[in-house]
Amino acid sequence: MLLDKVLPTYHFYVRRQIEIQSTPGHVFEIFKTLKPAEIPLFNTLFWIRSIPGRLLGQGNKYFVNDDSSLVEQGLRLGFVILDEVPDKEIVFGAIGQWWKPTGATFYRFSSLKEFREFDQPGYARVCGNFYVDTQTRSDGLVLLTHETRVEAADSTAHAKFKLYWRVIYPGVALLRRMLLEAIKVRAEALSSRF
Repeated sequence: MLLDKVLPTYHFYVRRQIEIQSTPGHVFEIFKTLKPAEIPLFNTLFWIRSIPGRLLGQGNKYFVNDDSSLVEQGLRLGFVILDEVPDKEIVFGAIGQWWKPTGATFYRFSSLKEFREFDQPGYARVCGNFYVDTQTRSDGLVLLTHETRVEAADSTAHAKFKLYWRVIYPGVALLRRMLLEAIKVRAEALSSRF
């Protein structure tokens, strides 16, 4: 997997898989066009995460309920597509101080090289992928895997992220499961038309 080359060592992770009756191409197209409103509880969970910032008058730094895709909104926030094999795997990443009460503070970068070489104290690198196992299966199912990895740059960032992770992990795990389920629903609906 490309993810193993981009961020081989990490401190925290979440991994989910789902089988989908579809083609790898359909699964990838749906991931790239999926809107936050199509994922159950997505907006609710990010609304909850934005409460401290809104209480302090800083608004919502996260996803908005417009017509843009999850990928488009992630890129606007500070995520970067780091590598991709069409219809098989896409790897994205961001660097930030995720634990800030008012919302993540992103470190802006633009390349895989910058992401790999980043080591500034007080930050954590987050890297995720969507990977479609393209092995032909007799039952027509495609296995979609989504993994998110986090590597803290130093012990202070590690301690802060560890506390943050304990608080948000249940929502992160639920969101990943709902995200994969939303992709499955759309992909199978699309595949049933052909």
